[in-house]
Amino acid sequence: MSFMKARRLFQASLLLIPALALAACGFHLRENATLPPSLQRIHLNVSGGGEFPRMLSRALELSGVTVEDNGGTGIAELRVPTATFGTDSLTNGGYVRITEYSVHYQVDFDLTDPDGHLLIPLQHITMSREYSYDATNTVGNASQVEQIQHSLNQDMVQAILFRLQAANKHGLAVPASAASTH
Repeated sequence: MSFMKARRLFQASLLLIPALALAACGFHLRENATLPPSLQRIHLNVSGGGEFPRMLSRALELSGVTVEDNGGTGIAELRVPTATFGTDSLTNGGYVRITEYSVHYQVDFDLTDPDGHLLIPLQHITMSREYSYDATNTVGNASQVEQIQHSLNQDMVQAILFRLQAANKHGLAVPASAASTH
């Protein structure tokens, strides 16, 4: 075997090692949520605007759902009455300077089926991220908060989709009328 062939084989094996390590640790790429046929048409009723409704709508579409502009007969409704950010100070530096913050994100949602029956009662999800504040770089701090909020929006969308999928998969999404007869 020539030196060049041996070198290429060695380089290829170096690329294979990280891939095997990721597979061994259980790492998997995120997949789109699988929702039941009854939820293939959903109207989003999200209070407020911004990035979150767009991200949620896009994620639903990637999962094969048609997001409808208006509710109506044969259309499920995903209602999000609360989607709010908050900030808390965590630690103070000298001379009462705040050096660390926590950004909190709370979202409440529920889901009704196309017939108007409550499938998932009001759910509360709260997420947070902490960051250090640099008083000498206020532009960087605003950018950091914006990136944290973007990341929290992404994680919140995934959490909602996973709850929708889990409710369907584990039979938790039962119409309220059916649940009350037992």
